[in-house]
Amino acid sequence: MHTAGIIIEYDPMHRGHLYLLKQVRAELGPETAVIGVMSGNFVQRGDFALLREHARAEAAVRSGMDLVLELPLPWAVSSAERFADGGVQVLLGTGLVTDLAFGSECGDAAALMELAACLDSEIYHVGVRRFLDEGMPFAACRQAVARGILGGEKAALLEGPNNNLGVEYCKALLRRNSAVRPLAVRRAGMSHSGQGGGFAPATLLRRALAENGEDAWALSEMAPAMAEIYKREAAVGRAPVLLKNAERAMLARLRSMTKSDFAALDEGNEGLYNRLYAASRAAVSVDGVCQAAKTKRYAYARLRRMVLWAYLGLTPAGFPAEVPYLRVLAANETGRVLLARMRKSASIPILTKPGHVRRLDSAAQALFALEARAADLYALAYPDLTAAAGGIAWRDGPVLVMSGGPPERS
Repeated sequence: MHTAGIIIEYDPMHRGHLYLLKQVRAELGPETAVIGVMSGNFVQRGDFALLREHARAEAAVRSGMDLVLELPLPWAVSSAERFADGGVQVLLGTGLVTDLAFGSECGDAAALMELAACLDSEIYHVGVRRFLDEGMPFAACRQAVARGILGGEKAALLEGPNNNLGVEYCKALLRRNSAVRPLAVRRAGMSHSGQGGGFAPATLLRRALAENGEDAWALSEMAPAMAEIYKREAAVGRAPVLLKNAERAMLARLRSMTKSDFAALDEGNEGLYNRLYAASRAAVSVDGVCQAAKTKRYAYARLRRMVLWAYLGLTPAGFPAEVPYLRVLAANETGRVLLARMRKSASIPILTKPGHVRRLDSAAQALFALEARAADLYALAYPDLTAAAGGIAWRDGPVLVMSGGPPERS
């Protein structure tokens, strides 16, 4: 029997995500078990997730996923390459996953694997360095070098954001010499900017919910369990969680930092921190800081991540190279069977109760302490501060979704 892995954010989970789950089981068989690796309270674009991690994980399991594991913070809020590598580490760490499924514009896993091999070759890296030295933006460098090696048709696949992420998943599999098979499902629905028909992208749903609260159209586009949980979380003051609710605190953090503090955020050592430091002294919004620091060479999302790192007290030099544990966020009955099998197959310790991290090594304990601090800062962006008591990461265990009954805590 197949066990598929999907690396997710579900911010929020929508009808397109349901479609991917359906297609995975159509391709691999109806009995296929599905394990999700989900970003926690903060997401890859350098933002707060709309809903807290356990709520989104519950929605995933109630919508057809069997087990949800956390993608730890240092990987969840990093570049696409590191994000993908962290997700692959978690999936491989279970010892169970046979297929890595993801949506893509092309739906061609073989073509994406060929691109991945190209983008990890020495000739590619030499070409990119040459173009970067000439001042070209990274995305344009990558496109130009790939075009020279593989031709225009294959290089054009990199223009699709989902193809791009799929290539990073494939690179991670290749680098770790994994036998896990990539399964690319052709994406159906609107583009991320809202062009075309079909499923609405998460970007538009977040925008509608930020502007209109319980926006009827956005709720109708969500997975039904996600819409129900969103309304439940909103009723108790925990949704929507928006960066603007913590914006003054973030700006205060930036203005209290020295230039050397900003330098520690610049993982490329390219001097970008100087622009960010100067912008933080004048701008009066997080967007204003990023827009003032942005150039053709530096992507907006990279700047957003740097600002988020500053707020959370993260520095790239301190990011671990390997995921130290598999933290369980939610499971159904099949998921509990998977966990039982993982007791024998997993190459990484499994964390089902927060307190159990004290049994692990110092690196694991340091990571969980970082997650706990970040969770407390995340809660301060709840619409209702009375719901934002600290210490939540130490109290919340996995959500267990049993057939015929309400969700339980382990």
